[in-house]
Amino acid sequence: MTAFIIGCALLIAGYVVWGRITEAAVRPEPERPTPALRLADGLDYVAMPTWRVYLVQLLNIAGLGPVFGPIMGALWGPQVFLWVVFGCILGGAVHDLLSGAMSIRNDGAGLPDLIGRYLGRTARHLATAFILVLTVLVGTVFVKGPALLIVQLLPAETVGSWLGGGTAAFLGSVVAGQPAWLWVVMAAIFVYYILATLLPIDVIIGRLYPFFALALLVMVTGLGAALLSGRLPAPDFTLANLHPASMPAWPIIFITVSCGAVSGFHGTQSPLMARCLGSERHLKVVFYGAMIAEGFIALVWAGAAQGFYGGTGELGAALASGGPGRVVYEVCTSVMGTVGGVLAVLGVVVLPVTSGDTAFRVARLIAADYLKLSQRRARNRYLIAVPMFAVAAALNFIDFGIVWRYFGWANQTLAAVTLWAGAVYLARRRSRWWLAAAPATFMTAVTTAYIMVEEAGLGLPQPTGTLIGLAVALAALAWFLAVRPRLPPDEDSPVLAAQPTAAERAGDSLAC
Repeated sequence: MTAFIIGCALLIAGYVVWGRITEAAVRPEPERPTPALRLADGLDYVAMPTWRVYLVQLLNIAGLGPVFGPIMGALWGPQVFLWVVFGCILGGAVHDLLSGAMSIRNDGAGLPDLIGRYLGRTARHLATAFILVLTVLVGTVFVKGPALLIVQLLPAETVGSWLGGGTAAFLGSVVAGQPAWLWVVMAAIFVYYILATLLPIDVIIGRLYPFFALALLVMVTGLGAALLSGRLPAPDFTLANLHPASMPAWPIIFITVSCGAVSGFHGTQSPLMARCLGSERHLKVVFYGAMIAEGFIALVWAGAAQGFYGGTGELGAALASGGPGRVVYEVCTSVMGTVGGVLAVLGVVVLPVTSGDTAFRVARLIAADYLKLSQRRARNRYLIAVPMFAVAAALNFIDFGIVWRYFGWANQTLAAVTLWAGAVYLARRRSRWWLAAAPATFMTAVTTAYIMVEEAGLGLPQPTGTLIGLAVALAALAWFLAVRPRLPPDEDSPVLAAQPTAAERAGDSLAC
């Protein structure tokens, strides 16, 4: 209980203190017209009320990650709280605020263009391909993930009894190795994703998200209250490794728990809301604040998963038999009763749905920016969306077991790259570059060590992989420190010593 309360208090303090420090480094200019106002197109650049922008940002970044990740991270015991709290304050929220601020200052540019501007043209080409694969994978997985939860909540027998015998027989049949009812739900989610990807952002996403946020609020409030009241016991804090299989926490826990701590996927989402924010005055509350809120979600589920089962051994058995979805269902329905449990599960369902729709939307925008296809013409939107959704539909027939292990690594690698871009952005503004360089160095060490020791990677011994990870991270930091004094000031920097030359603007920021 004490550890959970302290964790919540630290997240609040982090928003007030570290959020203010990071905001000051960005130096918001409230009177500066934002892209939502200067480039309004009625499709993607649409100024929306700040409260709505905040809710959309929160639901965009909070997929299954801050629920499933902390549940699996809880296998290591209460030490997962440390990564959620400090990772969120010092890494994830800084990452999200910088990616949002960089986008606003660059006409709402997407993440690949931002990486290209601050890390070089080669990095932009690699990032475009990398992020397109990542976002399509996220959208695809977030079709089946929420569908499985809905099918568990509303079994085919229950729905069939409402609709009649013939329908019940069909829903209970098996198609391509999966229940027909699951395919029906997946198809409905897929249709929603298509509409959310193609229509103006304020038509579906901007209007439905407040209702989705209500379901999310019920889930977080209900479980949080149960933890604070003692109805759901919170574990006592310990640094001991409680993993049932004695799996070492380093570096695996930092990959397992991404959303809720640090997540590269968030950097792909921030530009969406950078194109809808009406004033730079609200940078902190929208970008830093949404990440802190996601940290609360992760903290709640890390505590609930440990407390409900009474130990990591029992939690491991539940995960082995039914995965994180079973844990979500059992915890919600047992702690909050039937009605509250159903609402809580729906709150979990909306998380992947509201990340899946914007994942596909981001993929469309990134492809459009790269190919220089104006999205004001509906024909151009279809040229990108049709093949993209065809690939996503085909991927639903593939076993994601191995792919998902690489996804976690790819997600955190993208976070490291985005943080390095943020470090260059701050360095070019002559402003507190260490806020991004420190977590960038840490994430570089984590992701390098992970791919070295993971069986799906090189499978090296942990000490060897760790030393390689530290060496790569320190080399990246040394490289950054060496080129930092030669970086040209940003055009919008308030401390410009001199305007950059045309050659400087055209060249690579770090390729010097």
